[in-house]
Amino acid sequence: MKQVLVAGVGIHAFGRFEGVTTTDLGVVAVRNALEESGTGRGGFQAAFCATAYGGVASGHKVLGRLGMTGMPIVDVEAGCASGGAALALAKSAIESGQIETALVFGVEKMPRGIIRSSFFEPWQEASGLASTPSYFALRAQRLMHISGVTKSHLAAVVVKNRRHGSLNPDAMFRSEVDAASVLASRVVCEPLHLWMLCSPNEGAAAVVLTAADPSPSRALPRVRLDAAVLRSHLPGAVLSESTPMSGLTNDDVPPPTTLAATAAYEAAGIGPESLDVVECQDTDAARELLSYEELGLCGPGGSAALIDEGATVLGGRLPVNPSGGLLSKGEPLGASALGQVVELVRQLQGRAAQRQVPDARVALSHTVGRGANASVVILSS
Repeated sequence: MKQVLVAGVGIHAFGRFEGVTTTDLGVVAVRNALEESGTGRGGFQAAFCATAYGGVASGHKVLGRLGMTGMPIVDVEAGCASGGAALALAKSAIESGQIETALVFGVEKMPRGIIRSSFFEPWQEASGLASTPSYFALRAQRLMHISGVTKSHLAAVVVKNRRHGSLNPDAMFRSEVDAASVLASRVVCEPLHLWMLCSPNEGAAAVVLTAADPSPSRALPRVRLDAAVLRSHLPGAVLSESTPMSGLTNDDVPPPTTLAATAAYEAAGIGPESLDVVECQDTDAARELLSYEELGLCGPGGSAALIDEGATVLGGRLPVNPSGGLLSKGEPLGASALGQVVELVRQLQGRAAQRQVPDARVALSHTVGRGANASVVILSS
């Protein structure tokens, strides 16, 4: 199969932008990625647009505005993992020889407040049975029970990510916070306080993938897309996704994140010990800690120890979410996974400014969508 390279990336800052449409956001990110890659009109043979709330033909609207239609344009939805799913489709198309170059982008303008989803019936939302925030809270409580995580660990994740986010000009929240302030924010659903939950918002991100080696005159270092994997939850030991009790009831059944990570490590020919930097799902602070365990960054029950030893801060042995994560950037669902990839490409190219992880060579991104989908992407330089 052909090797897949990242030719260029682009992003529209994440936040709230009154009077700016989803299409406007996408145009900025796509233009930036195309310019960075040197890709002009006719330079890509397929486009994949990740979005959950964008509506019909979101990708067509963005490329129509740019006068770049004619090729296949596919909208992809997999909740928060939409961008990872779109990237996996594009990678497969290039590897198989169907196309030489693909444009992958994600766009979103999220409703304000707790993430809503048509996955749930109206009566379930009215009864408090939607997945947020009750499911997040129950998941956090279980992690506290089995892994020794405390509220102090949850607050430490927020402090870490907000410190990283203060260095990221594309983040929504750019001020540092302390643990006392995090724990003083109102309780949304025990044990999660308001500042422990990410903010749904607006933004866009784009990536150009190609099988062609970049020009020798290209100034940016070469980045390879080694794996892009999407997996769903296994049946049998999962209660209904439409209740706050949804989730694995049997620890012997691997969750979708572990399934995706195992496949991605195999495809890339590495293990978690090879990673230099990670961007992982932090929809809430407990989700980041659970991700450490499910991705194999530590053993079962080892997530609290990683926080205690400072392993995942910038300057630690394995920095996690140097972009600030969703807790700093906010989460525009269709753009969030690709926003992680933009950050990691810049890390691998040594152009992440104050957030730079020294000598980063192997990077992993991870998103979970609706609790049922997980994507894992591995990049290297």
